[in-house]
Amino acid sequence: MNGGRLATVTLLVRDYDEALAWYRDCLDFAVMDDVDLGQDKRWVVVAPDADRGARFLLARAEGDDQVARIGDQTGGRVGFFIETDDFDRDHARMRAKGVAFREEPRREAYGTVAVFADLYGNLFDLIEPRKAGSSKP
Repeated sequence: MNGGRLATVTLLVRDYDEALAWYRDCLDFAVMDDVDLGQDKRWVVVAPDADRGARFLLARAEGDDQVARIGDQTGGRVGFFIETDDFDRDHARMRAKGVAFREEPRREAYGTVAVFADLYGNLFDLIEPRKAGSSKP
């Protein structure tokens, strides 16, 4: 696909309002859409940055198969990566808001990173990529 981009990723959630509140209040995500579709369904889209990057469609799980995958959409692996230009600032802010980090920050060849879980247990990396030309992560 020439010129395409990954725009939106579905994230299964238990409840629209609890997921929306967590992503908005704990991660400071922008609410891009919250549209009532009728029949108790909504189109709820959040994003770390309203102007660029991928977004999450918060989709309320329906049926046993979908409910079983809430919080484990990637088989226990980190499935989502949030880049920051100031790791220390965002790490401190997120911790103050109750975000559950699974490890202490670490310096890797590709940057500074720490794994955290969302309210359902999905794993994310908060990462400040190493600056081009820098010898330090």
